[in-house]
Amino acid sequence: MITKPRSLPRRRAVLGTLLAGAALPALAQVSRVPVDRPDDNPRWQALRRDMFGGRSVRSPADDLIRLEAPTRADDGAVVPIAIRVQQPQSPERYVKRIVLVIDQNPSPAGAVFYFTPDSGRAEVETRVRIDDYTHVRAIAEMNDGSLHMAVRHVKASGGCSAPPGKDPQAALATLGRMKMQVVGALADGQPAMAQLMISHPNHSGMAMDQLTRLFTPAHFVRRIDVTYGGRLVFAADVDFTISENPHFRFDFLPRGNDGELRAVVVDTEGKTFVSTLPVRAAP
Repeated sequence: MITKPRSLPRRRAVLGTLLAGAALPALAQVSRVPVDRPDDNPRWQALRRDMFGGRSVRSPADDLIRLEAPTRADDGAVVPIAIRVQQPQSPERYVKRIVLVIDQNPSPAGAVFYFTPDSGRAEVETRVRIDDYTHVRAIAEMNDGSLHMAVRHVKASGGCSAPPGKDPQAALATLGRMKMQVVGALADGQPAMAQLMISHPNHSGMAMDQLTRLFTPAHFVRRIDVTYGGRLVFAADVDFTISENPHFRFDFLPRGNDGELRAVVVDTEGKTFVSTLPVRAAP
């Protein structure tokens, strides 16, 4: 369903994070960094200064955050990743956000995921574009301000300039359609997983139409907000780093017997899409 565009809350820090990649064209062509020396990448060092200043980033931090990704991707345009935090969310200690950085992508800081104590768990699964052999990073910021990073090296190429997998006219016909569902059983007070699938071409602006020889203009999902019972459980600021037809798995914490998951998605053309799902938690 398409509704009238509306403004959504934006965080000043997020804009700086997401624009950091676009502000570094001079560093776009850097030599591949050795797999075992992820901190040697000048792009990462510049992004780290822009995003976190002089704050310490603990790595490795496997006791807190883990990043799952294939060592070699079958398709650079659709690379599955999962970010998992190894502790539950609680009002006293929780992950506020996770920044996804793909060093060698044209837009290296491609996603920021937000969580609250009502998330139950700070986890997200999605599919991303990867343009070259690269280190992929997930940096978790806790509510106390501490930073913890997981890093994986992925061999993939050409993901950001790959042609769309669906006919453009067919993609427009289903633009904004969403499907949301709960994965597994629900129990009151126990974290549950939900899945959100969005029909959207997520054009990167770097793929050439093979018939016209023109580049398809960028058009992608920019913001996602998911609430349960009116309380935020998952949000994301993203760009074309996320693959065509964005797909997310995340957690929420059912409270009481009844509630509603509500997803609001906004793209770069200001179109707003809304989907709701009534859910019932077992006592």
